[in-house]
Amino acid sequence: MNKRSKQLMQWMRKENIDAVLCQSRANVFYFSGFDTDPHERLVAVMLFPNGEPLFICPNMEVNQVEAVYQEGEIIGYSDTEDPWAKLQQKLSVRGTTIRTLAVEQDISWRRVKMLQSLYPTITLVAADEPILSQRVIKTAEELAMLKEAARLADFGVQAGVDALMEGISEMEVVAKIEYELKKKGVRETAFSTMVLFGEKAGDPHGTPGSRQLKTGDAVLFDLGVVWQGYCSDITRTVFYDSISKNQQEVYETVLQAQQAAIQACRPGQPASGLDRIARHWITKYGYGEYFPHRIGHGLGIEVHEYPSLTETNEELLKPGMTFTIEPGIYIPDQIGVRIEDDVLITSSGCETLTSFPREITIVPKRSQ
Repeated sequence: MNKRSKQLMQWMRKENIDAVLCQSRANVFYFSGFDTDPHERLVAVMLFPNGEPLFICPNMEVNQVEAVYQEGEIIGYSDTEDPWAKLQQKLSVRGTTIRTLAVEQDISWRRVKMLQSLYPTITLVAADEPILSQRVIKTAEELAMLKEAARLADFGVQAGVDALMEGISEMEVVAKIEYELKKKGVRETAFSTMVLFGEKAGDPHGTPGSRQLKTGDAVLFDLGVVWQGYCSDITRTVFYDSISKNQQEVYETVLQAQQAAIQACRPGQPASGLDRIARHWITKYGYGEYFPHRIGHGLGIEVHEYPSLTETNEELLKPGMTFTIEPGIYIPDQIGVRIEDDVLITSSGCETLTSFPREITIVPKRSQ
């Protein structure tokens, strides 16, 4: 039994939990090493306080699961079979009684009702806290994947910068970035790659489209990759051909806010402190109303995971935590600047995993 499973089993014994059902993609991968998008089908790991776990999945994925998962019994099912009934049957054969079952809070209502129909007297409790408390501290093996994902994110930004030329559209740059990443072996991006020109970056989560690049535009790149199950997330803002005084002021304010927040990243620092430091800096220079989001989010198997780095989160940072630091200023229909890096808390401070240059970058004018 691996360390991850053993740690959760200890929690089950302490809390008198009969089983934990993990059915989210991230948690299935965390406890089994098998990663797939299950769509509407059930793919799940069921762990018990004692004894071997169960893994249930469609028959068409059994071979792939067997290649990476040897800790427990694998149950396959066809599209004409009820996976919940097969799971119940297997538990009955094993003589396993389920009175209290821990599930993830994002389990669908339909699945809750299915469990309750199979076990009318079952008590459902939340499994999220013990699982997230495990996942938030990364192992050396996980950090190796995160560092490679960060390196590839840096590469993606450079591919985007290299693609900039007069008249190219946002979506054409997106295509060039993702093509270059595919050539590096990246099968999946962590989220939809974002490239926004000029005034469009004034929306923090704008949508790339047909807007064409022109002289004087700020260009915002926000991208990430999934590498062997682990995500990266980087944002850089560069300027095409020239930079105005206002653009420079906004950029330098964001950069200084980010640097101040990163310098404060160390064990024992409340997560709220990072947000307050960056927010104070941006507010000091008159842009407080244009910084509408938190300073960052946890990063790992999921691109947005626990913890959420808000000004109200007083949780203390610990070595092994990985998250983003991403202050921004967004003036609607004018300009948007965000600078985002992936950060690891170490025993004495922090390490930034992404390393694409943060100083003001002016891309020379190029013609198609």
